[in-house]
Order: sequence, then structure tokens, then C-alpha cells
Amino acid sequence: MAYLDLANAYPATLGQSGFAIPQQQASAQADGLSALEWSVVALARRDRISSLGQPSRIATAMGRLFGTHSNPQLADPRLEALRRLAVLAWHRGYVLPKSEMKRFLTAGFTTEQFEILLRSISGARTATQRR
Repeated sequence: MAYLDLANAYPATLGQSGFAIPQQQASAQADGLSALEWSVVALARRDRISSLGQPSRIATAMGRLFGTHSNPQLADPRLEALRRLAVLAWHRGYVLPKSEMKRFLTAGFTTEQFEILLRSISGARTATQRR
């Protein structure tokens, strides 16, 4: 009879970018942000920068007329601060407005979480550009 070690069967964990990351980095990232917060970061990758502003009256009317109205803003202010910073980081990298960084920190996140978030997005952006 064979023995299958399921505890160590998967030495690497997939990050939100889909790339394998070492187990020790995965536990450090798990300490930084929760799974829900990482899913917000992953979803923010598809959002446009225009999603950060309020839709105009014409855009709202057109959305209601054609049924394409979608509001990417999140109801939870803490997660919305995370989404806004992640959208900017996906599109602009490390060039972030101070107001968004302040909103992120005021929402209850720490500077360590800020650094983990930027490092993760930067790594995923670099890997995407290499393809």
C-alpha cells in the first residue's frame, strides 16, 4: 500500500495573479489581506479608472434606457477603499494619489498591507508585460 502525503502535496500556492508562489510567501500574504480582500483586488484588475468617479447624469440615463447600468462601487467603505487603490495600482503602478493612500489607511488598513498590495500587483503587472 502506498502513502500519499496530502499535507505537503502542494508545495506552492497560487496567488491572485495565477502564478505559483512559495508557501512561506503565501502565508505572509494571507496575514496581510483576507481572501475576500484579495478577491476584491483581483476583480479590480478589470475595472477602468473611470469606475472611480461618479457616473454622469447622461451615463445613468443611458444605462437605464439600454439596461447596461452597472455600478462597480462596493457597499462596504473599507472594501471600496481597497478597490479604488487596487484599480489605480493596476493601471498606474506605484504612481498613486496621496488622497487614495490616505483613504486606504483611514479605512483601517496598515502600511504593511499597503506594501504587500503594491508588491503583489507590481509583480503581476511585470509578469503580464513579459508575456
